[in-house]
Amino acid sequence: MNDLLLRACRREVVPRPPVWLMRQAGRYLPEYRAIRARHQFLEMVTTPELAAEVTVQPVRRLGVDAAIVFSDILILPQAMGMELVFEDGVGPRFREPLRDEAPLERLRDPDPVRDLGFVLEAIQRSREILAHEVPVVGFAGAPWTLASYMIEGGGSKQFTHAKRALMQSPEWAHALLDRLATGVGALLKAQVEAGAEVVQIFDSWAGVLSPSDYRTFGLPYLAKSVRIAATAGAPVIVFALGAGWALEELARDTGADVIGIDWHTEAASARRRLDGENVALQGNFDPSWLYAPVPVIESRVRTMLEAFGSRGYIANLGHGILPDVPVEHARAFVDAVKAVGGN
Repeated sequence: MNDLLLRACRREVVPRPPVWLMRQAGRYLPEYRAIRARHQFLEMVTTPELAAEVTVQPVRRLGVDAAIVFSDILILPQAMGMELVFEDGVGPRFREPLRDEAPLERLRDPDPVRDLGFVLEAIQRSREILAHEVPVVGFAGAPWTLASYMIEGGGSKQFTHAKRALMQSPEWAHALLDRLATGVGALLKAQVEAGAEVVQIFDSWAGVLSPSDYRTFGLPYLAKSVRIAATAGAPVIVFALGAGWALEELARDTGADVIGIDWHTEAASARRRLDGENVALQGNFDPSWLYAPVPVIESRVRTMLEAFGSRGYIANLGHGILPDVPVEHARAFVDAVKAVGGN
């Protein structure tokens, strides 16, 4: 098996950095769009055969060193009892958001096997299809990011309702975040037990909180999720978008094996700041640069790899791949990492 990702997570010496892309199983791939034309998004997520088929597509098309399971971070709140819908042109939305200190008793504490078994089966099927060719990565959303969606009702620029809840009802917010932390950790642990060899936690909305508020409402619950997930024995990656100021705290407080670096943060600065923290780094190519001509992509990959170095580093984007990026440009990114990193 290609175990470059696993070895890089452990900061072992590797012949080249492993490479994969966040959101690599998605709309930029024509084979994904062909399946999506016949099935609704949630149907694809909750049907293990379809989810596994989509999971392995980027491995075949791009030659990446890992396959991240096709799923969605909001399946956990859905399993807790919140009705989730995906609307074309709008995105995910909860029909009844948690507003005005809604009773948390309405939420269940889901059992990953019973309530989210379709994700676990998708991981198992993906491993069977890949025949251990590359590792399968599981994932979940961080407690603050999930809570923000649950309170707001969907995506937002300001997250007014979610942030208001933190200020006006902090005890209620802490209770919700604590339950989510337990649920996230349990889901990730179950994914490892189902066959995921690495797991990642996405704190996609970390950047909407001030440093002080993130230390209060984000970081402690992210750390709790990591601690639970780590008991399964697989490496844990933490990616907190917009929280580049907190790299050292993310490493020390969570104990994660890998810290994801977003494109807002300079690669050399991230390497220097985390050099003594005994963690691997992942990222941070700006996904918008995948629109550039291939020679420019190759040049920027070389610059990124030189800044991060080869030890304890996983090449990736600084956020998810954009849906209209040309496939050949995504492939050029992967090929450039392999060519430059192998020299």
